[in-house]
Amino acid sequence: MNRRNFVTMGATSLCAIPLLGFRIFENNNVEKPAWLLDWIKIHDQQLPNFKSLKVTVQNHKYVGGYMDDVEIPNPHSTGAFIGKACMLMSCPESAFYQSKDVLKDVEGAAKAMLKFQHNDGTIDLLQTNFHSTPDTAFVLENIIPAYSFLKKSTAKGSENALELLKTFIKNAGEALIIGGIHTPNHRWVVSAALTKINELFPDKRYTNRIEQWLAEHIDIDPDGQYTEKSTNGYSPIVDRALIDMAKGLNKPEIYDAVRKNLMMTLYYLHPNGEIVTEASNRQDRGSIGKMTGYYYCYRYMALMDNNGEMAAACRLIEKTSTNQQLAGNLDYFLENPSLWKELPSDKLLPISYAKAFPYSGVVRIRRENWDCTLLSNNASWLTFHKGNAVLQAMRISGSFFGKAQFQSEKIEQQNDSWILTQSLEGPYYQPLDKDKISPDGDLDKMPRTMRKQSEIQKLQTTVKVKEVKNGIEVEIEMTGTDNVPVSFELIFRAGGTFSGVNKYTKKDNAYLFSGENGTYTVGNDSISFSPGKMEHKGVQLRGALPAMEAPTVYLTGFTPFKHTIKLS
Repeated sequence: MNRRNFVTMGATSLCAIPLLGFRIFENNNVEKPAWLLDWIKIHDQQLPNFKSLKVTVQNHKYVGGYMDDVEIPNPHSTGAFIGKACMLMSCPESAFYQSKDVLKDVEGAAKAMLKFQHNDGTIDLLQTNFHSTPDTAFVLENIIPAYSFLKKSTAKGSENALELLKTFIKNAGEALIIGGIHTPNHRWVVSAALTKINELFPDKRYTNRIEQWLAEHIDIDPDGQYTEKSTNGYSPIVDRALIDMAKGLNKPEIYDAVRKNLMMTLYYLHPNGEIVTEASNRQDRGSIGKMTGYYYCYRYMALMDNNGEMAAACRLIEKTSTNQQLAGNLDYFLENPSLWKELPSDKLLPISYAKAFPYSGVVRIRRENWDCTLLSNNASWLTFHKGNAVLQAMRISGSFFGKAQFQSEKIEQQNDSWILTQSLEGPYYQPLDKDKISPDGDLDKMPRTMRKQSEIQKLQTTVKVKEVKNGIEVEIEMTGTDNVPVSFELIFRAGGTFSGVNKYTKKDNAYLFSGENGTYTVGNDSISFSPGKMEHKGVQLRGALPAMEAPTVYLTGFTPFKHTIKLS
């Protein structure tokens, strides 16, 4: 997902490759706090891990470059090395400060970067994109600050490496002023890169291109979310890019979108510090993630706005992230010592609310140590978290003409309940009228839409969700055609133990629930659910989505189906 983390070497090695920014250096004589020195030590420990990835064969086209974990030389791994190496060479506290050996490796890597770069200034993301403007912009998130760090280091003999990096950057700038993009976030990643190139090498063409993208307006909806709704991927990337643009272009109005997104995101927090990802339109949908990627953004905005809620979000991220993860922000903090300042006093984060985000198709209910998420246009339309015990999806389906996997186009509030609905029809088709029959009998010329319908079967599903003491109550009713088999799934995150349910031996990870009470326990956290319903054992119905690879409790029945289950 994250192009800057193209190298995969395990959590203890390169897991914290920086997501680099480009702030001009200032206040270099300010004493570094102890935690910042710890971050430098972490990067010192990580830099040698690149050694095994280096291309050392002298006649290799990309000699001096770096490979990924499947031994393919690429600009992303090489750019990551250059970014980390130059950053450490500029730190007097680093073991690699002004290192001649590291400088030699940087020069070799910079030469390789120019080999990776096409004549049009672009590079390839070898997993999927070729001659890619946006991926060139992502790589510049390492290369541009590397240039500034290396220049600041005043390392002897760095002139050639600096000239090579400058050439790469300026070549890339030529691509960014004309190249196209794929996705909404790419506009801002490209614009942020152009902003930073312009800070180093001013050129009106860079800012003209940025203005072209800005003319489309920042794609933030009234809820405060970006188009891709990618909370564990692209939303923090967009926030970082917009911050770079706001300060680099002297356009403080751009900060408004960042504020809106960061404040909205506070309502997407689970009690254990994880973030809601189920509404994403990108590959992070349904992933497990915390707020680490937002740390720089919350800290920058908390200090600028003196915002206590954003400060509290920073402190929460510090508690729920590893030092290695936080150290991934080192570049920002070295470039901008104002980030070292003490955060404002905390203001309590929202932990008790019921709040709808209609543009995102999300309803969030949280009451301190538990929370529930409702989702429209999603077959996994409900989640329930209680500490580390997680119901990651609730699903229901009927074997109704191969299309009765329930999902609702919208979520409506009626009094104290949230309502999700679906209406389906299953028709049969009559012989064609004579004037509609093709003489050659070609059915492609006689589509089914030309036929009259008959014996139309119907299935109406209504889900009502309301709060009850210490949890929620979910009432499901399916009516219309009688005797349709129904399968109702409670899909839990792996790692816990059940009570009150029976293992279904014919299917992996499957449990049948016919009793009054069941529980799922992870450590000291438990989710209780009741009561069960078991009228058949057809848990995998025709036309339903395949079972998830997760512990799943099944309830079954037939239409007319009505059942109310409580989660607490």
